[in-house]
Amino acid sequence: MNLKFFAPTKHKEKTIPKLSQIEFVVLMAMMISLVAMSIDSMLPALEQIGNDLGSTHPNDNQLVIAALFFGFAVGQLFFGPLSDSTGRKPAIVIGLILFSIGCIQSYLAQDFNSMLIGRFVQGLGVASPRTVSSALIRDLYSGANMARMMSLIMSVFVLVPVIAPAVGQGIIAISNWRMIFAILLLMALVVLVWFKQRQPETLAKNRQHPFSTKRIAVVFKVTCLNRITIGYTVISGLVFGAFSGYLISSQQILQIQYKLGDQFPIYFGGLALCIGAATLTNSRLVMRFGMYHLTTIALYTKTLISIGFLIYMYTSSGSLSFVGLMIWGGTSFFCVGILFGNTNSLAMEPMGHQAGVAASVVGAISSFLAIILGTTIGQLYNGDVIPLISGFAILGTLSIVIAHWSEKGRINQDLAFIATHRQLPNLRIRDKK
Repeated sequence: MNLKFFAPTKHKEKTIPKLSQIEFVVLMAMMISLVAMSIDSMLPALEQIGNDLGSTHPNDNQLVIAALFFGFAVGQLFFGPLSDSTGRKPAIVIGLILFSIGCIQSYLAQDFNSMLIGRFVQGLGVASPRTVSSALIRDLYSGANMARMMSLIMSVFVLVPVIAPAVGQGIIAISNWRMIFAILLLMALVVLVWFKQRQPETLAKNRQHPFSTKRIAVVFKVTCLNRITIGYTVISGLVFGAFSGYLISSQQILQIQYKLGDQFPIYFGGLALCIGAATLTNSRLVMRFGMYHLTTIALYTKTLISIGFLIYMYTSSGSLSFVGLMIWGGTSFFCVGILFGNTNSLAMEPMGHQAGVAASVVGAISSFLAIILGTTIGQLYNGDVIPLISGFAILGTLSIVIAHWSEKGRINQDLAFIATHRQLPNLRIRDKK
């Protein structure tokens, strides 16, 4: 009998071609943009959602945004470690499926609480592509190259906040707010298929670790004890917290307080372009000047401008004209665009050997901090922009203090390293004797 007949047939494994840099940047930007699309496309519809589902106060409508942020913060703690044990691809696929379930739940919601549950699930799912993509990028790049790549991705991503409010407003003009969730579901499915078919796995089998809550706790401790990582993680949370306060209250400020009505997406998109211009500028300057110097300049500029506007408001009529708001917003958001990529990269730089879990811990800490601060700023809205600009000024001042504290730790580490290595020749001589 010919045993070869019964031998298993060997099939060659299907190899996935490496993406070009352009396709990689666009795909990563599309995955990250699901967060912005889930937030910004909702803004023109918040009042309509609240009216249809029975919210009791205009500020309650902000919770449609806050619930997604909360799910996003929780999801980061889970998906980073999962990506370290299963690989980056399975974790992102699971997250995109969860996001799709959240879209369906929100589409079918018949009361405000059901909507908030759906938004929480959306946030939980979208945490995966947003967080794990950072680890995926960290697998391939490091240092200033990582910051440059993040800036390129963010410069593509920022087109979404520019057009998302217009998409949301256009949808509710011809249909209703539920169709926004149908569009988000379609986007998620497109990204899911594209990513699954085209993106190779970046985490080698020998670098994968079993999923362990103990390991999460250890990395959490290491993150908190690393002065540079925890410092820039908190700064990231403070910066995003102030900006979240704007996102959460932007519909009330622009559409109601300044009576922009249907023009809201135009001015919201204009301010978003300032962030896009900043990320593109950062990608060109970071290799020359470094992440720390650009971060310091942006922090000081954002903080001093906000303090200046507060002084002006308190010494004049106490209100801010629409032109003044746009000047403050354009300048401040340009600085925010510089900070987004750099603070995350600075926080992740010492964590390259455990990028997945570290990205989770860094993202979760900064996100929890941001959602608490952003929701507080949003809930303080009372018909003027003083709470918002005060948030930028106060949190910016804290960020400057923490940045100096973090870098002092880096200097001390460098001095200790130099001192140790200067003693090495003497130690060798003694050993020979």
